[in-house]
Amino acid sequence: MNSRKEQLSAFNRLLDIMDELREKCPWDQKQTLESLRHLTIEETYELADAILDNDLPEIKKELGDVLLHIVFYAKIGSEKKAFDIGDVANAISDKLIHRHPHIYGDAKVDNIADVKRNWEQLKLQEGKESVLEGVPKSLPAVVKASRIQEKVAGVGFDWEKPEQVWEKVQEELSELNEEVKAGNTENTEKEFGDVLFSMINYARFIGVNPENALERTNKKFINRFQYLEKEAKKEGKEISDMSLVEMDVYWEKSKAFFK
Repeated sequence: MNSRKEQLSAFNRLLDIMDELREKCPWDQKQTLESLRHLTIEETYELADAILDNDLPEIKKELGDVLLHIVFYAKIGSEKKAFDIGDVANAISDKLIHRHPHIYGDAKVDNIADVKRNWEQLKLQEGKESVLEGVPKSLPAVVKASRIQEKVAGVGFDWEKPEQVWEKVQEELSELNEEVKAGNTENTEKEFGDVLFSMINYARFIGVNPENALERTNKKFINRFQYLEKEAKKEGKEISDMSLVEMDVYWEKSKAFFK
């Protein structure tokens, strides 16, 4: 592993390269805060994939891509005379110190819940009118629901026990079932949303990240289905021409294969 001195030297090297690219490379010269935005989102998702796969070499690579974007934004900010990478680092350092009075002040905490509660209270003291202001509007719905619930729980708006949340899930499922039977499409969608929201809340109580859980299931399904496709082709069969019974045979084999 690199020493702190070596780490700082490596970061300084990246800053020098960024300066040179911005000066000499036509593509890098053309980029703006706006043009980089969608690329940053893509890089963040690639990092998230690598984390779910627990692929440490890939995580290192994707972290580098994300770091490059941070340095790139800071470079553009310095050109606009708005901020530079030093301002970015100092701003987050100041915020971390302010948000951790149990480390840098005289506040007392007993557990993680206390830390989160203090964090949300401090943000309100900083001028935010709502604890939900910090939830980005463009977040995917599952992540957004999870963040909303975490934030309101941080100020005490929460259930006391997992059992209570599970009862709420059952209640929402019952209401959904009633609307499905009634054939009311609009109300069915609303109740389905309530079921998802309550399930995401329950996930928090049992220590499960709902976004990660769903994505792991997505990956599992993709692997199994692609196995089904490959095995069928080996026997000269097309998926579209197979019966569900035939497909189920391969599906069961895929479950055993990836177990």
